[in-house]
Amino acid sequence: MPAKLKKYAVTAMALIAGLICFLVFLRALACDFIYLDDFQYVIGNSIIRKFDSDLFVIAFTSSPQNFWIPFTWISFAIDYHFWGLNPFGYHLTNITLHAINTGIVLLIADRLWKQWKRLEYPIQFEEKSCESYRYMAMLLFAALVWAVHPARVESVVWVTERKDVLNGLFTFSSILFYLRYVQKKEKSPDISLINRDYAISLVLYLFSLMSKPTSVLLSLMLLVIDWYPLGRLQKNRIIAVVLEKVPYLMLGAAVSLVTILMNEQIGAYIPLELFPLEARAVVIGNSLFEYFRLMLAPLGILPYHHLPIHIPPYFIAKTIAAVCFIVACLYIGRKKVWIFAAIISFIIPLLPVLQFFPNGFQPALCLRYTYLPSLFPFIILSGLVMYRLQNMELNKYYLPAASIVLPLLLVFYIAVTQIHISDWKNPKTFWSKVIEHQPFDRAYFFRAVYYVDTEKDYLSAIDDYSTVIKLLEEEKNPEVYNLYAFRGEALGKAGRYEEAVKDFDVAISMYPHKLYYFYRGYALM
Repeated sequence: MPAKLKKYAVTAMALIAGLICFLVFLRALACDFIYLDDFQYVIGNSIIRKFDSDLFVIAFTSSPQNFWIPFTWISFAIDYHFWGLNPFGYHLTNITLHAINTGIVLLIADRLWKQWKRLEYPIQFEEKSCESYRYMAMLLFAALVWAVHPARVESVVWVTERKDVLNGLFTFSSILFYLRYVQKKEKSPDISLINRDYAISLVLYLFSLMSKPTSVLLSLMLLVIDWYPLGRLQKNRIIAVVLEKVPYLMLGAAVSLVTILMNEQIGAYIPLELFPLEARAVVIGNSLFEYFRLMLAPLGILPYHHLPIHIPPYFIAKTIAAVCFIVACLYIGRKKVWIFAAIISFIIPLLPVLQFFPNGFQPALCLRYTYLPSLFPFIILSGLVMYRLQNMELNKYYLPAASIVLPLLLVFYIAVTQIHISDWKNPKTFWSKVIEHQPFDRAYFFRAVYYVDTEKDYLSAIDDYSTVIKLLEEEKNPEVYNLYAFRGEALGKAGRYEEAVKDFDVAISMYPHKLYYFYRGYALM
């Protein structure tokens, strides 16, 4: 590699990775808001309407949506200042943040690979190899295989999940500065430079928690990579390495405690009587099985994975399979330490979002939760591929095979990602995809609302509301009265006033709300 390019080669590759990622997700600019939290976070959110001192006071001193995420509210307020309620601008910000995160992931991979110690494999990238085009290509692959994986779509394309990409920006930056700190501590006697990088990492970690508290267990993730691949957990300094994580642990614990107390105060958590421990264990096992499966083979992804009211038997089978898979990986990981490190670094950041403390209306699983967990496993696995490419005596056929398989894998991910982005075009495409594979009451309801509010297709809305009523009555749901009112409104707008009156009669007989009287009076008039 020419001398002039050596210094900036990794930075250039980070920019290229970010640009490719941006182009892959460009299709999301044509997507609309989704009838799933977007109203609470953006469309009907009065907090973000004014970008002034009051915004900062409310953002930092209150907890809308039961989370203390001031940076997320501020970012939405900036978007609203420039774009109003045009979803184009919000998607543009999400895509840009994800593209920046992709570049940071590449820089993390570079730092991690260059600090890789001799444990199971002699993966030490010498100065010469780190300047090679093959090394740069593998850095690009490591970043893109994470960035364009179809599991990223939910985090990037759903406006509400600004939380994910914003948290990713600060969490990944915190990890990058932590790796800088580790590298300097290994080589430099200048304590001031070391402490500066460590302090910056801590501040960035706090910022990540102020965007979304999913990174609360970053301290444990850093401890895992300290063990492998950094090889820092040696007997003579294990205490010092563990103590480094105490400030991260304290910040994460504080935010976790605040979040739990806030949700407990408003009664957000589902009690054990309604969702017993054995049911939670099965749901968690099913989620882990699907997360493992979809990371390895991202097929069958839905924009929303419904959790049935009655736990199906196949959840139990998948729970058993997930436990067997984890146990097998940990057993093999005694000798193949990279397997142990990859599995543990994937599971640890998933722990806070599993169904230990379910609150409110819960899906079966959410692929946005893999945004952080998939980081280190992809980098570790890509590093092992890089090792094979540097040691061609292991397999003379490895380089030709990798030159074909790895690009094809990226092409496959990009193709599936493009298909998945189209599912998020608007609430109709979103819920229609869910209904096609996992029909349930709320899916029909949200699609019906879109038919009424946006498409003015009242007949289709009436059909969907009727389906919801049938499902709720079969479940003996006491809140079915509200669906009679919604259907009555759609019937009235369709000019079928006598049927509308009958629906409002039913709704009033179950729950005499003043609005039901108003709409019935309008239909009668």
